[in-house]
Formats: sequence, C-alpha cells, structure tokens
Amino acid sequence: MHELGIVFHIIKGVEKTAEENGLTKVASVTVELGEVSSVIPHYLTDCWRWAADKNDLTREAELLIEEIPAVTYCENCEKTYGTVEYGKICPHCGSEKTWLLQGNQVMIKEIEGC
Repeated sequence: MHELGIVFHIIKGVEKTAEENGLTKVASVTVELGEVSSVIPHYLTDCWRWAADKNDLTREAELLIEEIPAVTYCENCEKTYGTVEYGKICPHCGSEKTWLLQGNQVMIKEIEGC
C-alpha cells in the first residue's frame, strides 16, 4: 500500500510549512488527488488518521480530498477530453498524439492552522 508512504510525505510537507509559518497545530490538510493517480482515497484517509494521530502537529487534523478529473490533450486537434472515458485515443479526431494534462497529481493544496 503506497498510500502510507504518500501520507508520510504529506506530513513532512505540513511540518515544513508549519515551521516556516510558526504553526504549532493543524486543523486540516486539503489534498488534490488526481483521478488517475493510482491512490485510493479511503486508503489514504485511513493511513492519514493512523499517522497523523502520532504527530503532535497533525493530531486530530482532518484530511480533505479534492478529486481532480483526468483530462487529456490532443496535439492534432488541440482539444481536451476526459481521460477515463476515452483513454489515449482522441474522441474528436482519432489521433494517438495525446498526453495527460491533469489528473495524476497528489498535491497539498491547503493547510489550515489552529
């Protein structure tokens, strides 16, 4: 389960930001989670609860997840489309010259201090 490793990485980022901003307690952390990031949201929240409660800074802090839809860009027709629905082949022109524009990220968006 790589979600635990991701949680440890998030907590390190929160600790660094808290130190830079003089925070001693965090109420919540909002994470942007891409639709095709391969991270399972309920595993992430379970791992968060376990790990966050072992840290004075994040104890009882809530993990909020904002799902970011996967969007693919087509180089041929310069249009975007839903990656999960259509995959690699552009539904507009049939081209395979496409790349993922968004949807695979796991990023801290916001940290709410107490």
